[in-house]
Amino acid sequence: MDQVMEKRFREMADRSWSRGIPCYTDFLDLSEQALLRKLQPGLAQPEILLFGGTEGCERVMAGFGAAGTEAFPIACLRVSPLGLKFAPDMAHRDLLGALMSLGFERSLLGDLILREKEAWLFCADRIADFICDGLSSVRHTPVQARRVDAPPAGELFRTRQETVQVTSPRLDALVAHVFRLSRGEAQSLFPAGKVFLNGAECLRPDAEPLPGQIVSVRGLGRFRYLGTESQSRKGKWNAALARYV
Repeated sequence: MDQVMEKRFREMADRSWSRGIPCYTDFLDLSEQALLRKLQPGLAQPEILLFGGTEGCERVMAGFGAAGTEAFPIACLRVSPLGLKFAPDMAHRDLLGALMSLGFERSLLGDLILREKEAWLFCADRIADFICDGLSSVRHTPVQARRVDAPPAGELFRTRQETVQVTSPRLDALVAHVFRLSRGEAQSLFPAGKVFLNGAECLRPDAEPLPGQIVSVRGLGRFRYLGTESQSRKGKWNAALARYV
């Protein structure tokens, strides 16, 4: 899989450089973004922008030779129940399942932002109209999807402030506490390539994040590390973080 992606990245970089035009990938997951970062210094077109539709997106497109984010081929859609008053809250799994059932590959879909009964999603512009025409229900709830200029104003990716007590602010300790894993389970995630620090793959369980950095664990979630607040009498650190919910 990495070889296929590497070939695709190199081809797009070559095309952008030789023709003097921007070229855009579909949405990349964290592993694909990490691979692109490793390859970037040796690509024919090293100028690359990453953008997912708005600031803070985890799934992003790469724009080779892109001058700005305005031209990225990304559409924003609002998904609303036809009967808002009696509809249940929208669930991420249900919405993603409904979209995938339309026959679209995951790479054509970006982040999904859920707000109680409604959702906003980013997708490749070329499939936006198909989603608007084909998405009629999410689980048992009739819905409609329509294009919007932008997602709602304010905080899109909501977080919950937490404080965890750890022996040291190492990544493996933080991951274990946040996702309720044993220390061994947390450490096994690193060589498996499932832990990312600010979008870059991290293989070191003993690495200590800097305040403000985002820790993502594939399949479990992500959080922003805010730093240590104090130390307990027993020598443990009270680490503050904001967990994405």
